[in-house]
Amino acid sequence: MVTVIAIPDNRAADQPGALLDATHLRTFLAVAETSSFTAAAQRLGTSQSTVSQHVRKLESAVGRTLLERDTHSVTLTADGGAMVGFAREILDSTERAVHYFSGPALRGRVRLGVAEDFAQSRLPDLLRTFRAAHPLVELELTVGLSGLLHRAMEARRLDLVLAKRKTGETHGTLVSRDTMAWIAAPDVAVRADEPVPLIVCPEPSISRELAIGALDRAGRAWRITCTAGSFSGLHAAARAGLGITAHTRSLIPDGLAELPRGAGLPALGEVEFVLLARGRGGSGPGAALARALLAARTQPGGG
Repeated sequence: MVTVIAIPDNRAADQPGALLDATHLRTFLAVAETSSFTAAAQRLGTSQSTVSQHVRKLESAVGRTLLERDTHSVTLTADGGAMVGFAREILDSTERAVHYFSGPALRGRVRLGVAEDFAQSRLPDLLRTFRAAHPLVELELTVGLSGLLHRAMEARRLDLVLAKRKTGETHGTLVSRDTMAWIAAPDVAVRADEPVPLIVCPEPSISRELAIGALDRAGRAWRITCTAGSFSGLHAAARAGLGITAHTRSLIPDGLAELPRGAGLPALGEVEFVLLARGRGGSGPGAALARALLAARTQPGGG
């Protein structure tokens, strides 16, 4: 298949416009990446004369010199450097378009539940890409605490769930791991002779369970100073200096910091983010969305 992209040619009003051929763009990129017509020909499995011809045709199409060459070297001109970026974008878009139209369109509804901390990572970009590739799929997103999402799946109100599990549990397909940390406002200090002031989510909450369990095992007294049903509430309470909270280390929010080891608090260990499927989540559009989420293997954040 030959793909061409029309671009306006302002040099002469009677010219219909130049055409960018995908084959010429691929050849140009091979030369740009190898700095050699010979190496580009070897990479593409063609002759050096064909490579030269493709580059000349591309330069003619845009009316600019893209490569400076002599007997010893090949270098990009300023226009050639710009064309590298354009060529990659055009070829990537072409590949996505071919992939989009090459198979039957997915249809149906997928009810996806995502832990709030994971939703603060690359999830929006992943879902935007999935919806662009499968516009006929109706996606219903629920963002919440991991414990509540697990309950919703058990009640068959969700098809896919991307949420935490405790280390040692085996349900779901592993997506990523993260270390838990104690965080607070920078000016908050934890006194050894006073109960630890905790900011927690309501039950069921894996982060809450890990925090309280670690303190109980260490023999540290604690008291709950704030209960918040969202991470924005947890973060606001922590920034206000109301106490400390357990949070994944990979995405500590602005205005908060991990407490030093000298604070005398017990280690919280790790949590794992997993993907679980049930019913429609295991086939059709649900399976396609699951593959997209697993392929990304995104590092999460949150508490």
